[in-house]
Amino acid sequence: MAENVAVVGRETRRRRIPQVRLFGDRVFNLVTLGLGTLILLLLIALTFALLMDAMPAIRKFGFSFLISTDWDPVNDLYGALPFIYGTALSSAIALLIAVPLSLGVALCLSEMAPDWLSRRLGFLVDLLAAIPSVVYGLWAIFVLGPWLRDYVESFLGKYLGFLPLFMGPKVSVGMFSAGVVLAIMVIPYVSSVCTDVFRVVPQTQREAAIALGATKWEMVRMAVLPYGLSGIIGAIILGLGRALGETIAVAMVIGNSPQISASLFAPAATLASVIANEFAEATSDLYVSALIALGLVLLGLGIVLNIIARMLVAAVARQRFGSE
Repeated sequence: MAENVAVVGRETRRRRIPQVRLFGDRVFNLVTLGLGTLILLLLIALTFALLMDAMPAIRKFGFSFLISTDWDPVNDLYGALPFIYGTALSSAIALLIAVPLSLGVALCLSEMAPDWLSRRLGFLVDLLAAIPSVVYGLWAIFVLGPWLRDYVESFLGKYLGFLPLFMGPKVSVGMFSAGVVLAIMVIPYVSSVCTDVFRVVPQTQREAAIALGATKWEMVRMAVLPYGLSGIIGAIILGLGRALGETIAVAMVIGNSPQISASLFAPAATLASVIANEFAEATSDLYVSALIALGLVLLGLGIVLNIIARMLVAAVARQRFGSE
C-alpha cells in the first residue's frame, strides 16, 4: 500500500513540474512582450506629443518649413533647412574622421596588441564615452578650437583655399571645430562595437588565412573585416546616431549661426544646438512650436537612420550567408 502511494506521489509531481514550467514560460513571455510593447508605446507617445505641440508651425509653414532658410524669430519666420544642413554636415565630418580611427583602434585592440595591453587600452578608450559633453565643449573652446584655427585651418586654407570648403576667415568656432569634437566623442562608441565584432570572428578563419601564407594585414583584410562587415555598419550607424543627437558640446563650438555656408570654417548650427540655445528664450507660441518641430525633425531623422541601418545590416548578412 505504501509503495502504491509513493508511486502515485511521484507521478503527481512529474505531472506538476511541466505545468509549473509551462506557467513560468507563459509569465516570462507576457512580461517580455509587455516590456517590448511599452517601449513601442513610449515612442508613439513621444512622437504624438511632439506632433501636437509642433502643429501650429506645421499648419502655418507646411512642407516649406523643411526647405526654407529663413529663421527670424522677430518676424515669426522659421525654416529648418540651415539646421538640417548643419546637422548632416557636422555628422559627416565626424564620421569621416572617426571611422578610420575607430577601425584602427579596434584592430589594434583585437588583433595586434597583447592581451594585457589590450585590456588597459580598451578601458582608456571606453573612458572617453564617460566624459560629460560639457567638458568636451570647454576643452574645445580653450584648447582644440584655437589649435585647429592656428594650425589645421591655416594649413588647409593655405593649400586648399581655392576650394569653397576651405575659404573664409579662420576662427576657433565653426563647423569644422564641431565636426572634430563630434569625431572624438564618437570614437569610443564605434571602436568598442567594432572591437567586440572582431573578437567574435572564429579563430579558425584566422588560422586558415595564416596557413595559406597570408600576412597579418592580409589575414585581417580577407578573414576578419569581411566577417564583421555587418557589425561595422551597425557601429557606424550607432556613431552617426550619437553625432546627430549631440547638443551641448556642439552648441559651445559651432558658432550658432542660422546660415548655410559652403565653408567649413564658418559658424553654423544644428537641430539639437538651436533647440538648446533658443528654447528658453522663445517668446511666442509659434516660436516654441517651431523649435518643437525641429525636435520632431530630429526624431524623424533618428528613426529613418535606424531603418536604413537595419536594411543595410540585413542586406550584408544575406549577401554573406548567400555566398556561403
